[in-house]
Amino acid sequence: MSEYRRVLLDGAAVEVVREGDELVAGDGRRLKADQAVHLPPVRPTKVVAVHLNHESRVAEFGARLPAAPTYFHKPVSALNAHGGAVVRPEGCKWLNYEGEIGIVIGRTARNISPAEAGSYIAGYTVGNDFGLHDFRDTDAGSMLRVKGSDTLCPLGPGLVTDWDFRHKRLRTYVNGTLAQDGSTDEMHWDMHYLVADIARTITLVPGDVLLSGTPAGSRPVVPGDVVEVDVEGLGRLVNHVVAGPTAVRTDVGAQPTESEEVRSTALGGDWEFRGVRPPRR
Repeated sequence: MSEYRRVLLDGAAVEVVREGDELVAGDGRRLKADQAVHLPPVRPTKVVAVHLNHESRVAEFGARLPAAPTYFHKPVSALNAHGGAVVRPEGCKWLNYEGEIGIVIGRTARNISPAEAGSYIAGYTVGNDFGLHDFRDTDAGSMLRVKGSDTLCPLGPGLVTDWDFRHKRLRTYVNGTLAQDGSTDEMHWDMHYLVADIARTITLVPGDVLLSGTPAGSRPVVPGDVVEVDVEGLGRLVNHVVAGPTAVRTDVGAQPTESEEVRSTALGGDWEFRGVRPPRR
């Protein structure tokens, strides 16, 4: 396996290779990985995410999987990186983490079979599919603002090649406490299936990312929290939550809401019967 990252080096975006605790640029310059300013490891034209896929998440919601996966889109303006700040806008409070694995496309894919899909994948990265559920009531169909607001798509720290996605553990920590503990073994549709499914009607090009779903345990976080997603063999993606300096404008568009659906989704199911308190502010 090899791991490739993108960092700021002397003010320029540079692709580097990880060698132990160091990152090495093509011209030989070296820097410590823990001192680097990271960028998203890839530059996608699109980020596509699957809704329900992990069995534990399905059970948590008391839901049923559809006959085939369903998806939503995260605009590339939502991209964030390892070490980056995730912004919770003023006036919103239902910001949830979702630890995931990102599939990175390596060559143009269109109308391929699941058996062929592996050869179109460049590698994998760690992702955190943050969701701003305050907008779920107005964007439930598209998930545009829920999942596509600025900073809500951290990826990284690197792109890992030749990684076997089978039997891998995925864990999310909030302020050092384990919050999600899942495995790729509980994915109903595997990485190859997802790529082939999307590529039936949407051309995937090098750098595009597919987020493959999250296990149970997604909950709201607040400014000051540190969220870490650790995937066996891919590394650990670390981000911190900050408060947005301004409120969502009130003179245009739908406003943040706090309906039963918003609360139930953010808190992991039908929590009104479980006596669970709302999140910290």
